[in-house]
Amino acid sequence: MATTHELIFGAGILGLLAIFAATFSSRFGTPLLLAFIGLGMLAGEDGPGGIFFDDYEMGYLIGSLALVVILFEGGLGLKKSTLKKTLPPAIGLATLGVAVTAVIVAAGIHLLLHLPWPVALLIGATVAPTDAAAVNSMLRSSALPVPARVTHLLELESGLNDPMSVFLTIGLVQYLIHPAGMTAGRAFLFFAQELGGGALIGFAGGYSLLWLLRRTWVHAPLYPVLALSGALLLFGAAQTVGASGFLAVYLAGATIGINESRAAGSVTHFFEPLGWLAQISLFLMLGLLVSPHELLANIWGGLAIAAVLIFLARPAAVAACLLPLGWKVRESGFIAWVGLRGAVPIYLSIIPILANVRNGERMFSGVFVIVIASVALQGWTMGPLARWLKLKEVRDSAETSSL
Repeated sequence: MATTHELIFGAGILGLLAIFAATFSSRFGTPLLLAFIGLGMLAGEDGPGGIFFDDYEMGYLIGSLALVVILFEGGLGLKKSTLKKTLPPAIGLATLGVAVTAVIVAAGIHLLLHLPWPVALLIGATVAPTDAAAVNSMLRSSALPVPARVTHLLELESGLNDPMSVFLTIGLVQYLIHPAGMTAGRAFLFFAQELGGGALIGFAGGYSLLWLLRRTWVHAPLYPVLALSGALLLFGAAQTVGASGFLAVYLAGATIGINESRAAGSVTHFFEPLGWLAQISLFLMLGLLVSPHELLANIWGGLAIAAVLIFLARPAAVAACLLPLGWKVRESGFIAWVGLRGAVPIYLSIIPILANVRNGERMFSGVFVIVIASVALQGWTMGPLARWLKLKEVRDSAETSSL
């Protein structure tokens, strides 16, 4: 009983400190993810808090629950007008873009750190996706002077690209454990099951939830509970049958978001603060899970990989996906720079540990360094870059001349 009370007391303190950290970060332009993770590290075993937490299974559970809320809330914010302009390039970035990023990062790891190709590809797969929580929080809190279609594309991409990275990560983990068992045919079936199954469950579940929200007469506060229960159900069902629960949840949220219902307002208002709570809980937990002394042992390798990711892999992936579709070089350059990494790569790097892949914890620390470097460099400079590129002015003048 005493331990339970102490845990509740500690959770309350960390929650209050997270709010103060958010206030501090918004005043000084510090990315929220850095503030929350830094607070978790201070509370951890190497910090003044002294909390020892190394339960990766619990971390995976907390991360899964938090990402369900974050992705569902992100889907709720989609509008039909947004999809018409940004869906094709977002799908390209979420599939081809992730694959290109993973391969280029893996090549850098193989050349710089001399790791075997399967291990290098595994690390590349974990850091390939942009993070919905990091991207959305930065875009919403900074009021950047960029065209709406740029912010919409970044948000949509970050919600759609997790399944591709999960597919690559799990497939490579299985290959490292049983190399002979992962044939090309099996990899294709796994890919189809992961993405196709996630899309099917997401759309079917989303329209089922929408029907319930339209037809079920309950007290208004219960509609958000219905939506949350449905999101958890869809995620669990998809993951259980080997499909992408992340894709299912995001598509279900998008289905509800782009269609009208009398419960839409209460559901949206409920999930916005719940999404913030999920972000805070996720980042604090990840900060507790990592040990700073382990980060120092992998800092130089992590920074080298981060440089390959930020300056080579992400720009190449964005250029390959957007320039053929007629996107301007300035817009593509900004989108390449704002491809923030966050909780999802760290969350994915837990999977090799749970699968007992060799040097899994060292990989986890290296990915953590990459994420910190990405958020610190790109997060602090995205505002000045947007103003320097003058994207809003260029877009507005082009629209005016076309009229």
